[in-house]
Amino acid sequence: METRIAHIGIIVENLDATEQINRILHEAGEYIVGRMGIPYREKKVSVISIVMDAPEKITAAISGKLGMLEGVAVKTVYAKV
Repeated sequence: METRIAHIGIIVENLDATEQINRILHEAGEYIVGRMGIPYREKKVSVISIVMDAPEKITAAISGKLGMLEGVAVKTVYAKV
């Protein structure tokens, strides 16, 4: 199965969604190359950066599930390689 490298950028304005975000990311754990979370306490948001190497369907599904959560903004960028 062919995989693509992708970066998923997540901004969490609704911190109550954290448990749901972690559950969704856990589903894709085998494809996650790296993860960095930055709590921006002054603005009461968190910024999460995910790097995946997965089939495009998997990455799109994870991005879609995250994007459906209230107060969570998601953008995905794919590498050309």
